[in-house]
Amino acid sequence: MGSMRRLAFLLALAAALLAPATALGAERTVSVQATVEREVPNDAAEVRFTVSKERPGRAAALRVVALRLRAVIAAAQATPGVGPGDVTTGSISVRRVERGKRPVYRASESVTVVTHDPASAGDLVAAGVAAGATSTRGPNFFVGNREAAYDAALVEAFTQARTKAELLAAAAGATLGPALTIAESGNVVPVPAAPEAKGVGRDTEAEPSPPTKPGSSTVKATVAAVFALQ
Repeated sequence: MGSMRRLAFLLALAAALLAPATALGAERTVSVQATVEREVPNDAAEVRFTVSKERPGRAAALRVVALRLRAVIAAAQATPGVGPGDVTTGSISVRRVERGKRPVYRASESVTVVTHDPASAGDLVAAGVAAGATSTRGPNFFVGNREAAYDAALVEAFTQARTKAELLAAAAGATLGPALTIAESGNVVPVPAAPEAKGVGRDTEAEPSPPTKPGSSTVKATVAAVFALQ
């Protein structure tokens, strides 16, 4: 019975001695945070065209809009930088409009076009207007592969965080161990959209392509990490 009590006492003493060491080891960490903000050139642009026409009947209004929109799509697809999957049509609407004693019907349909040659976005706008678009919106410039741009900034932010941790570890007389936890956050902010331009169409006098400058987007990534100290 005495030996059992002695064994229990020794086990309890060992646990008491090990607990502070474990707690002390858990405290030997360093927490750091790094933020990277970089400018990435915009390599894509988006332009939205709308065709709206009024005719005495619904079918006639839809027919003329369909013809004009096909022309706009063909002109857009013939513009350098626009691929087969870069044209998306939008909703179609037909509504009655009162014009004096006799009502007419207004049909509208839109199409969104992405070009991967943002420097020539003005040529795309001019081509769509010449083909029959009655209103345009854009171009909106952006980074085509947002995920790749963000990932690059994220890796850079982690590298900076680790460098900070190494400096702090050396100052504390310790060696930096592995990362225990890593948390990330950030975003890609493109250039704001251009205001909508209305009242342009096939009857408008031909004008040269409007000048466009793609600019850049701001990519921001933040990494917060906890490293072990050895």
